[in-house]
Amino acid sequence: METKAFKRLPYGNSDFRDIIIQNYAYIDKTRFIEELENESNPNHFFIRPRKFGKSLFITMLYNYYNINRKDEFEQVFGNQYIGKYPTPERNSYAMLEFDFSGLDTSDVESFKKSFSGKVQSAVRLFLGIYEHLIPGSGILIRRMDEKDPGINALDIAFDSAFKNGFKIYVIIDEYDHFANDLIAMGTLAGEDFYRTMISANGMVRDFYEGIKTATSTSVVYRTFITGISPVMLDDLTSGYNIAKILTLNPKYNEMMGFTQAEVEWLMKETGVDPSLINVDMEAYYNGYLFHRDGKNRVYNPAMVLYFFEQILSFGRPPENIVDLNLKTDYGRLRRLTQNENNRETLLQIMKDGGAVSEIMEKFSIDMLSDDSYFISLLFYMGLLTIKEPYRFQLKLCIPNYSVKTLYWEYLAKQVMETSPGMTIRSQPLNDAIYTLAMEGDLQRFITYISESAFGKLSDYDLQRFDEKYIQILLLAYLFMSNVYIPMSEYETVPGRADIFLQRNPLFPQVRYEWVFEIKYCKASAKEEEIAAKSKEGLEQLTQYIHAHRMQDRPSLKAALIVFTGKNRFEITEIQ
Repeated sequence: METKAFKRLPYGNSDFRDIIIQNYAYIDKTRFIEELENESNPNHFFIRPRKFGKSLFITMLYNYYNINRKDEFEQVFGNQYIGKYPTPERNSYAMLEFDFSGLDTSDVESFKKSFSGKVQSAVRLFLGIYEHLIPGSGILIRRMDEKDPGINALDIAFDSAFKNGFKIYVIIDEYDHFANDLIAMGTLAGEDFYRTMISANGMVRDFYEGIKTATSTSVVYRTFITGISPVMLDDLTSGYNIAKILTLNPKYNEMMGFTQAEVEWLMKETGVDPSLINVDMEAYYNGYLFHRDGKNRVYNPAMVLYFFEQILSFGRPPENIVDLNLKTDYGRLRRLTQNENNRETLLQIMKDGGAVSEIMEKFSIDMLSDDSYFISLLFYMGLLTIKEPYRFQLKLCIPNYSVKTLYWEYLAKQVMETSPGMTIRSQPLNDAIYTLAMEGDLQRFITYISESAFGKLSDYDLQRFDEKYIQILLLAYLFMSNVYIPMSEYETVPGRADIFLQRNPLFPQVRYEWVFEIKYCKASAKEEEIAAKSKEGLEQLTQYIHAHRMQDRPSLKAALIVFTGKNRFEITEIQ
């Protein structure tokens, strides 16, 4: 029997042409070219979270519409949907691309130089690539370099197209990168900087007005703008009010990201052995929905590719179930909560597992202290997603386990910053978790947390101390070790366990898994109240361990932990 020839896994590769030609597996998203082309407005604005396949999609558009790639059409697109059903506009544009990542935001002058340099470099590349369409393009490049026109280099590209009778498709990637950097500063200086750049006379506004003018003369016939948030869109409205916002359109819910069926196809095409997948991928990486009427929830592509790459390279799931590249989002989360209102909102989201809100299509930097706009920003960043409609609004939830870990890490760092006496001593913590896992001794771990964490909480954090706060702090500490995969609000049917410590598949020698039910009473609580809480907790815990989902776990231990104030606790284990 002939052995199937597997395709290469495109982990870390976002060049569409290279993926196709070099025999990488490609999940066909080309049908969306047809959808986009059928939109009555040819100017499109579409955003998705980081690591969601935006760069790959852009290179797909670049290759499909590029007049220079006409001879390669069959080779690159022949096996894809759009190759079988090509649209009228295929290979009919000169492509002008801008990528605004990596701009220097250290000060206004450095930014101006950096931004104008990006524009000028893009135009220089454009003139070089399409020299066969632009007589004297070499002379234009030399003149441009001598005069250093900055964003006025746009006029050179547009004039060249107008005089020589061809049309331009403008693609802008990371349109909001500098704005997100300035938001992350969390300071008045950052807001002033932002205002200077996009005000009526600002350089960024002038750039978009130049593109808008070119669309009115049909020199620029199509535009596609993408990024991770709509935070600049409101401020650019008067300068660039021509784009149709497709971000929340249910038709494009799956344009980026992988459906369950696509993940299964990718496994078969690349030779990922299903027997090696001994973790719940759906719980870790799936869950994103970008419209209440979206047909399917989608996986974060980068998370899936990371997981499969580790299996193909090492024959086992990764030691870190969460891709360490995701940790870069922690810094953004931390800086976004430099004001008190946003910190409170984020803590409430962690306690409730989500929030109820509308999703705002566009907003400005100075609106982010308002709950609805801040929550909307978390949605666009991929830190919240749609769960279900709720009372004419939306119930939002944390998409998956991987994103939950960002929240836990944020809380642990935030608490340490506000509680100067608190430190994390790695070795004592690891020893306590080892004892928990191998000896079934919970006392040592809870004692460590009580003394090292709860006992050192600041007055600020003590105001928030309750069962949910204890739960997410425990999760944050447990996540620092790879011994367990800690799960919050684990559905046992019936009921939800506060914490379930699932054995990490990489450490099968771990003897004990755990279920915790957590109760809290104030330091002033009377014995009757504590007794009532204990009784309630034991009844819930008994229900959890007898649930069907827990029946095939013979090494499962269960404990009720009742905290009284911040210094006292009582542990009751049941069989």
